Amino acid sequence: MRILEKISDGFGKYMAFIVLAVSALALFVPVSCLWIETSWVNYLLMIVMFGMGLTMKPSDFAMVFKRPKDILLGCAAQFIIMPALAFCLSRIFQLDAALTAGVVLVGTCPGGTSSNVITYLSKGDVPLSVGMTSVNTLLAPLLTPALTYLFLQTTVNVDVWAMFLSIIQVILLPIVIGFVINRIFGKYTEKAVKVLPMVSTIAICMIVAAVVSHNAEKIYTCGALILIVVILHNLLGYACGFGLGKLLRLTPSKTKALSIEIGMQNSGLATSLAGSSFSQLAMATVPGAVFSVWHNISGSILAGIYRRWDKSDAETNEEKTTHQDITSS
Repeated sequence: MRILEKISDGFGKYMAFIVLAVSALALFVPVSCLWIETSWVNYLLMIVMFGMGLTMKPSDFAMVFKRPKDILLGCAAQFIIMPALAFCLSRIFQLDAALTAGVVLVGTCPGGTSSNVITYLSKGDVPLSVGMTSVNTLLAPLLTPALTYLFLQTTVNVDVWAMFLSIIQVILLPIVIGFVINRIFGKYTEKAVKVLPMVSTIAICMIVAAVVSHNAEKIYTCGALILIVVILHNLLGYACGFGLGKLLRLTPSKTKALSIEIGMQNSGLATSLAGSSFSQLAMATVPGAVFSVWHNISGSILAGIYRRWDKSDAETNEEKTTHQDITSS
């Protein structure tokens, strides 16, 4: 078991590099990863969510209901910052109608379930992240069409029932099952939790490999311009969330969750909506596909950075305590 724990620690420590390597392989040699079906993505996310459930306690869920202001803040920021950034970037880079539609749809969609995984790996506030994702997704049937109309002067149809089923199946149900198992078999799950970073990293790698390999041609054809726009959209979302957390003096764990939740979008939904609502604009699906790839890569890198943030804070506090002890003596 100790060997597995060491391997798991290695996966968690070098996750960003592992994901980058897998992404490069899937992009430049897509045939090597085509065996991973895109239909597996939800199941892989469910595995990670189940692992998250194994780590959660009743107090975690109680905290969500005790702090509705935090969740409402995250939801408001999500549906204000990302759509505005999408619209501004489309104008600044003078994207054509198809790519503008795709970028705006990415911005108006709710946060994706990947944000919960990255928050978990970042040692952020997972209950807050799950709460924001859940509320954002439930608001999306109203806000996504409304915001899309506001920025594009057109409408999109959102399958409300499918979205409700998706959030229950991919997010809530696996977490609840993991939570219940942890409550009943806590002594055994304590050991299993130590290898979760390895399981989570493998799952994320498979998700990235599936998305990249099956969309390699679209990624090649979109050119550098849309790639730059997608990267800026994502990174500015992280930065705005981080800045907002600092401005409001939120705890590091809350700031991480807010930053990640705002920066990571349900790009799969955006791609689906682009294909059904803008069928006459073939390239409208490209921004969502590229975002799906990029935000998993950037999220993995950000998780590594945010994990070090905890260590640096701990080291700083230890130094302060040591200094105080020396001074007092």
